[in-house]
Amino acid sequence: MSLLLDDLLDVSRVTRGTLELRPEMTELAAVVDAAVETARPVIDGKRHRFSVTMPSEPVVFAADPLRLAQILSNLLTNAAKYTDPTGHIRLAASADAEQVTILILDTGIGMSDDALTRVFVMFSQVQSSQDRSEGGLGIGLALAKGLVELHGGVIEARSGGLGKGSEFTVQLPRRSIVTSERPLARIESAERACRRRVLIADDNCDAAESLAVLLRLDGHEVTVLDIGMPELDGYEVARQVRQRSMGRAVTLIAVTGWGQQADRTRALAAGFNHHFTEPIDPELISQLLQRDPRME
Repeated sequence: MSLLLDDLLDVSRVTRGTLELRPEMTELAAVVDAAVETARPVIDGKRHRFSVTMPSEPVVFAADPLRLAQILSNLLTNAAKYTDPTGHIRLAASADAEQVTILILDTGIGMSDDALTRVFVMFSQVQSSQDRSEGGLGIGLALAKGLVELHGGVIEARSGGLGKGSEFTVQLPRRSIVTSERPLARIESAERACRRRVLIADDNCDAAESLAVLLRLDGHEVTVLDIGMPELDGYEVARQVRQRSMGRAVTLIAVTGWGQQADRTRALAAGFNHHFTEPIDPELISQLLQRDPRME
């Protein structure tokens, strides 16, 4: 739970632009060693074969070593969790004068084309991998993407399909420290943000509490409610809220697994102002809370 909260806090800081990197001249092999040490219990626990291929010469470049190790350990842990016991995981690194490239490949459950489009979205998990998630919320890959982009790099996912393993590629610019260079991370003042009173109603307690943590970090006052009610569904709740005088000025946001146009139409007809399909990027909710005129 402590590690999960750390990841939630980090991904919130990344999306809000308040996470500051501490770049220094970093030796790639040392970062890989640290990442492997963190992921090793999960790899060994599932009896995977694990191999590492590194450049023959030392690779030194400007990066935040702790955050870079966090990126790689998240990718390795993800590969280990979603690969059946006695699988094979491989990390291969290369470098030229312009960039550093790190590949993490596994023989795991793989991903469909649809899953590949959502793999870096918060709270997203491959449908066929739910029984392998071991309590995860789909945060690690979203955080890895944010940290890679703060370094000025790119992360990509590929797979031959379900059952055919996955490949993650991290490409980072090979820069040197320049004393006049500004920090790589963008820092913004949170004081400009609007403050809202938010009620989150969901029967998925983990997802609700996770979203609540992120919104509280933005300064909002958040209450969480389990919407698993035996007599009322979300549509009827919306209709009853709209019938009350105090409820007419409330902004209602539907976040649901039903994403057809008919579902959107039904939600709006019931009284919802906005309709989003799961999994939703919490940054979209954060942006909506900042700009929606109905919340002023």
